Amino acid sequence: MIVRILGEGQFNLPGAVIEDLNDIDNRMVEAVESENEESFRSLLQEMIALVREKGSPLPLDELVESDFILPETDLTLEEAEHIFIGDGLLPG
Repeated sequence: MIVRILGEGQFNLPGAVIEDLNDIDNRMVEAVESENEESFRSLLQEMIALVREKGSPLPLDELVESDFILPETDLTLEEAEHIFIGDGLLPG
């Protein structure tokens, strides 16, 4: 799965990590719905760190369609309310 972190680049993420990423995504939806900014910030950092740690960076000159896009770390809670709704970034 190809994941883009806005402002940083793309990563090839092994399928085995998707469940962990989806778990964080679901918790982010809950944090945003409850307007818990501290939890939201922590989970966003956790999600991005997971992609950086477990994913392999793609060369900058290699453009591949991303399966999903993670926001930059400075995303506000207000902005997140438009992204992390329903199923969040990952369905399921």
